[in-house]
Amino acid sequence: MVIEQVLARWEADEARVRALLSAADAKPKRQIFGLSGMEMFEAIFAGELPPPPIGETLDFVPIHMEPGAAVFQGRPQRRHYNPLGTVHGGWFATLLDSAVGCAVHTTLPAGKGFTTLELKVNMVRPLSDRVPLVRAEGKVIHAGRQVATAEGRIVGPDGKLYAHATTTCLIFDHAAKPSEGSHGQA
Repeated sequence: MVIEQVLARWEADEARVRALLSAADAKPKRQIFGLSGMEMFEAIFAGELPPPPIGETLDFVPIHMEPGAAVFQGRPQRRHYNPLGTVHGGWFATLLDSAVGCAVHTTLPAGKGFTTLELKVNMVRPLSDRVPLVRAEGKVIHAGRQVATAEGRIVGPDGKLYAHATTTCLIFDHAAKPSEGSHGQA
């Protein structure tokens, strides 16, 4: 498939997803704690739950979730640049953390949550706004009772690898009745 065809498909995927998403919101929703990871993502993709605002801040969007895998798509822009004139490493890390973390989240049953314990990112080539879109693909390596690991990659529409990462996540029980302002961590 040529780059223009991949780019057109990615743009169509993004338009389809953005048409379904509700407005971003950071306020924790108590009903989330009763949903499995996949149920939560299904509700986000159906517009029933808001996506988190970090996607608006850094211009990336979830594209696809399935058990053990997550795909996000981002637009590298000049506003993401570091002083050297390329996309800041924090943008790479945030996009990859979202992909690998959500891949882990898709495996969790209702009442369970996770937090990133460790994220290792390798940036193998610079990004600039000359690359219109990239995808971060996360896949679970191991999902245990207390610890999960996952790996991810950022690729361009031409198939070039821009970065790769691994993560270790801590799995925990959500509090039975989260208080207002609680993040649901035990």
